[in-house]
Amino acid sequence: MKKLLKFTPILMFAILLSSCSSVRVAADYDREANFDDYKTFAFFKPGIDKAEINDIDKRRILRAIEAELMAKGMTKSENPDMLVSIFTKSNQRVDIYNNAWGAGAWGWGGFNRWGWGWGPGLGWGGGNQVSTKTEGVLYIDLVDTSKKELIWQGSGTGYLVTKNVEKKEARIKEFVAKTMVQFPPEKG
Repeated sequence: MKKLLKFTPILMFAILLSSCSSVRVAADYDREANFDDYKTFAFFKPGIDKAEINDIDKRRILRAIEAELMAKGMTKSENPDMLVSIFTKSNQRVDIYNNAWGAGAWGWGGFNRWGWGWGPGLGWGGGNQVSTKTEGVLYIDLVDTSKKELIWQGSGTGYLVTKNVEKKEARIKEFVAKTMVQFPPEKG
């Protein structure tokens, strides 16, 4: 029992780290759309301009989306079949644990902040553990140009590393790649 208690904080820390690295994705689409008809795309600037993230991250996201669509055989065009837009939001989550194994909490504040911190009630020595996390959500919208209708929407939810530029860029690529795996939807 003592050995188990000795390794519990290490195990909790490892689980916390692994859970922070995952991106949860979801997609929805118009079942009437024939996705074989979409060969070209362009970015919908008015929609992208409204996304509440900095311009550098917008460009990173757009480059990642462009790479994913091109890898799927699509081409960028001045006269596209499909328009691509993005938007972001953040969700605040507060967890309170009443146990004897308090620890620091990981947190991410939108697309601009990430880190490890100690707060009231946190620390080794028992008491309540309060964990506040902000998850970012990236939505990717694909719109039929001729009908002006949304045909596919994917979302990726998770945390973003921002202190290291290379890690941040890799994380954005991961968000986009995991979200775009579900495009085009499987037939059937």
